[in-house]
Formats: sequence, structure tokens, C-alpha cells
Amino acid sequence: MTTATATTTRTSRRVNVTDNRSTWQRMDWLLLTVIAVVLALGSVLVWSATASNEALTGGDSTAYLTKHVTNIAIGAVLAFLLAATDHRWVRIWAPVVYLGAVGGLAVVLSPLGAVINGSRSWIMVGEISIQPAEFAKLGVVAGMALLLAEKTEARRHSPRLRSTDVIAALVIAAVPAGLIMAQPDLGTMLVLTATVFGLLAVAGTPKRWLFTMIAAACAVVVSAIRLGLLKGYQLDRFGAFVNPGLDPDGAGYNTIQARIATGNGGLFGQGLFNGSQTQAGFVPEQHTDFIFTVAGEELGLVGAGALIVLLLTVLWRASLIAAKADDMFGRLAGAGVVCWFGFQAFQNIGMCLGIMPVTGVPLPLVSYGGTSMIASLMAIGLLLNIHLRTERSLGLGVVLRGRVSRSRRF
Repeated sequence: MTTATATTTRTSRRVNVTDNRSTWQRMDWLLLTVIAVVLALGSVLVWSATASNEALTGGDSTAYLTKHVTNIAIGAVLAFLLAATDHRWVRIWAPVVYLGAVGGLAVVLSPLGAVINGSRSWIMVGEISIQPAEFAKLGVVAGMALLLAEKTEARRHSPRLRSTDVIAALVIAAVPAGLIMAQPDLGTMLVLTATVFGLLAVAGTPKRWLFTMIAAACAVVVSAIRLGLLKGYQLDRFGAFVNPGLDPDGAGYNTIQARIATGNGGLFGQGLFNGSQTQAGFVPEQHTDFIFTVAGEELGLVGAGALIVLLLTVLWRASLIAAKADDMFGRLAGAGVVCWFGFQAFQNIGMCLGIMPVTGVPLPLVSYGGTSMIASLMAIGLLLNIHLRTERSLGLGVVLRGRVSRSRRF
């Protein structure tokens, strides 16, 4: 809690000031409305991408739509509970979320882990697949935000980060990062790296540390390639990114088909459920990694552009929530979610357009995937929790100033 907030709280207690606005009045309705539109649009895109694929749906054209909506419902309930939880409890539970994510990543590497598409990233519970790496993003955001907030709040007269603070934060990120690379899941690793860098930058990390991390990341990438630490299919994907024509029937196939599907849409698209590439099933994993190609082909430049604008609006509102937060934990947690969503959306859309290598990351709040959807909506719940706390503090401040102003007149 900052000094200004603490002063407002102590003063409000002395004069018995309360914020009479309900939770519904303090809610960020623009953010919720945009989220609802994105979820609805994503559901239609998933439905279109899977409806005609009988091998995938088993003949039930609405099978994946039903599962997708169910995942949204579960995520929405968890988001509501997180938004309504007292802010102090959110901070208390942050280490639990982090440790739970690390534990899940460790289980993945055990015999209980399942290999899908060349990566041991899943835990199978019956017919349900769980990807702990998605929860690791939320865990790292919460864990690093709590650590850095505790460090800066403990030194109010000198809140700047010290080298020991930066090292401790990097250790928190390094544990899940190492487990993710062992799977290996390069796409999630890239998202996590961008998120950690953004968190440290917002926290006020000295520039020498930021430049050192950039140099270290470049060195790690070069070393991984030269030492053969990356899997063969990962190197093939990077090669296909540079020149898809080198292997059009292999590693370059996804990139080529994604570009064709996106370009087929023209200005206004071929219409929902009418995309030639989509309905023929030419684009692999189109309901997950390449969901944006459905928007490009069936809704065209206008529809795909509208989806991008909606996602940018989510990032804008999340950035405002982070900027207005009245404590360091809220500011850093909000910034972490912005970095997570922003880079992951750029990576996903970029690989559909051919400007980023194929790394297999979903489009937040749009792609099919239970773990990804639930983790993303929990992140939205965290943003709303920060927003409600900030609005309550601002409301108390407004009421308090009104009380003081009236008392001065008398």
C-alpha cells in the first residue's frame, strides 16, 4: 500500500467515510463488453473451423463449440471469484498459484506427462487435457509482482530495485522457464520471456540489467542453435519461416496454407462457414494455433481488422488499470497481463500472416483450448480485482475531499 493510500484509509476511518457505490457501478463495463464480444466472436470462429471436420468432431458439428463455451463458462466463474476476492487474499494466494504452476510443470516431465505434436506439455486426466504452462504465465506474473512489490514497499524512502531484487525475480521466473524448455515449448518460453522483461521494466529495473538480459537472451538463442539443443522440427519451423518454399509439403506447409487462407478473404471475406480453405480443412490446427486465419478468410480484412481492434482495446483498458493501480502489486500484475496478452497475440497473428515463426501459441480469449481460456479469463479476473480496489480508493478519496470541503465552509 502506498503512503497516499494509507493516509486516505486512516483518515476515512476517523471520519467514518464509506464508498456507497456498488460493485456493479465500479466495474469496468467497457472492458467487460469488449471481452464478451471477443469471446462470442472466438466461439463462432472455432465453430466454423471445426463444423465440417468430421474426423475431428466425430460427426457432431457443434462438438467443439460446446466444449469451447463450457471452457468459457468455467473461466468466467473463476474470473468472477477472483475479481470479488479481497485484494489482500489475492496477494496471499499469489505464492500458491505460482507453486501450483511449478508443480504442474514438474508433473508434465514425469511419466504422467503426455506428448502431443512433439512436445511433452500436457497432463491427461481421462479425456481432459491440461497444459500447466498456461497457468505458469499467470503464476509468474503473480509471483514476480508480489516479490517486487514487497521489496519496494518495504523501502518507502528508497523504492528503487536493487540488484538482489532483480536476481530474486529472475530466479522466480527461471524455475518454470527451465521446466518449460525441458518439454520443450518454445512458444510459451517466448511469451514468458517477454512478460518477465516487461514486468522488470515497469518495476524500474536499472537499464544495465535490461540490456544485459537482452544480450543474454540473444546468446542463449545462438548457443541453443549451435549446440543442437532445439528439436529438429523447431529448427525446420524457423527455416520455413525464412523460406516456406524450401519444404512446402513439410515444415512450410502450415505457413503457406495460413497465408493462402488469410489472403483468400479479400476485403469482406467469403462469409462464415464458407471459407474454401477453412471448410476443406487445409489449415492444420486451425481452431487453436491458426484461428486468426478463419477470421481472415471468412470475415476478410474488415472482420480480421475488427478483431485486432477489439484485442487492442482489451490491452488499452488493461494498461489503464495497471497505470491507475494504487499499489505496486496491482501496477505490476496489471502490466504483466498486458505484456503476456500483447506479445502472445502478436506472436499468434504474426505466424498466421507469415511475419513470425510458427511456435504453436493460441490467440488469447479466441483460440480453442481449455487451459489457455481458463488461464486468460483468470488474468482478466485479476485485472478486474485491481480495478475495483483502485475505484474504491478513488471513491473514498472523492467522498473524503467532499467532507473536508463542506466542513471548511462551516
